[in-house]
Amino acid sequence: MNSEPTTLETYEISPRFRQSLEERIVRLEQDAAEDERMLGDLENEDHLRRHRRLVAVQRAEALRMRLFLDRSRPRFPRPMIAL
Repeated sequence: MNSEPTTLETYEISPRFRQSLEERIVRLEQDAAEDERMLGDLENEDHLRRHRRLVAVQRAEALRMRLFLDRSRPRFPRPMIAL
């Protein structure tokens, strides 16, 4: 039995919120890349494990946000004058 919906829900978001999410995605991906580079400096196996987990979580969160943005569309302001 497939528990996933057959149609994806579309969300309306403001352009400002979209920009905020895009900026957050860039920061998460940059932080993940920097943290990945730092793995070579760590020696303790526990530190390495936790740091790898941190990188995985950062990348997963960035992906989750990208998928959300893929399912969203811009919300346009309502007309000021009733038609």
